[in-house]
Amino acid sequence: MSSIKWQAKLIKHDRVERIAVYFENSQELISRIRKIEGAQWSQQNKVWHIPDTEENRKRFKIAPSSNYLPSEEGIAQIEKFKQWLRSKRYSESTLKTYSEALKSFLIFCNKKVIKDITHDDVIRYNNEYILKNNLSSSYQNQLVNAIKLFFKIIKDTTIEIDKIHRPKREKVLPNVLSKEEVKAILEAHRNLKHKTMLSLIYSCGLRCGELLDLKPVHIDSKRNIVLLKNAKGKKDRIVPLSPKILEMLREYYKMYKPQIYLFEGQTIGMPYDARSLQLILKQALKKTGITKPATLHWLRHSYATHLLESGTDLRYIQELLGHNSSKTTEIYTHVSTKSLQQIKSPFDDL
Repeated sequence: MSSIKWQAKLIKHDRVERIAVYFENSQELISRIRKIEGAQWSQQNKVWHIPDTEENRKRFKIAPSSNYLPSEEGIAQIEKFKQWLRSKRYSESTLKTYSEALKSFLIFCNKKVIKDITHDDVIRYNNEYILKNNLSSSYQNQLVNAIKLFFKIIKDTTIEIDKIHRPKREKVLPNVLSKEEVKAILEAHRNLKHKTMLSLIYSCGLRCGELLDLKPVHIDSKRNIVLLKNAKGKKDRIVPLSPKILEMLREYYKMYKPQIYLFEGQTIGMPYDARSLQLILKQALKKTGITKPATLHWLRHSYATHLLESGTDLRYIQELLGHNSSKTTEIYTHVSTKSLQQIKSPFDDL
């Protein structure tokens, strides 16, 4: 991007280091910045920002610092770690999450050779980086997963893997929309593709990535099911397909005639963009006047909770959502209002 007028500087976005890129408003330049992996638009700050990586620093001529990079040994070991993860068939998403978490830790320890890293370094990192920057316990848990796995395959180390402790799990309840709110959101868009995508997420309890990975062949209209291939955890599963959704899908297919993926973006044969899908939901929220900060995953949470409230057995909901553990699914019992509505407040008898 050296031929255009731009400015770039380091910023913190959601407590994560990013590179903000400022340039004149132009569709051509926006298209170019979008091609950079991980590029995002900040509505609040009105600026495009990209991941703070060595490659992006070079691209926008931001000088690297010794505090920003792992040691040469660390860089080499991260690459070996990535190769090991790929050989074990970990997903690219997990590979990226683990390698970035490990990179952050090795940057913190870049004054040490890896074999001299101890449990005290992990504790210091937790206190001086994670807690100091108010990063979430889920991020800390990802870091623990990455460190444990990394040092498990490193032979020459002083760290005892079993002594690396995890953060205490937060008891956060899933966010749920009422049936009335869901109906309003699904009816907000006139665009058939937008309406169908949001409806399919809710009606089948899909993750965003599962929806965007769907191909027409995964819709079995004779058995009224959707086949989810290689979903989270590299597991296939099937979910029931509502007859109403099937009719909507038939109408959508006739109109858009997707080539490879069921929902394609502007480029034929390429899946729809996840950020664009999230924007569709935000537009629906604005149209309906719903002020809750709902995300696409709220539709999945709402699907599970509404199933539970209608009397569906928790074991079936676990299968439909693709949860490994029933404990993950049991969290929906804490947000279901069916039993709570039967409890009479003593205030009513005063």
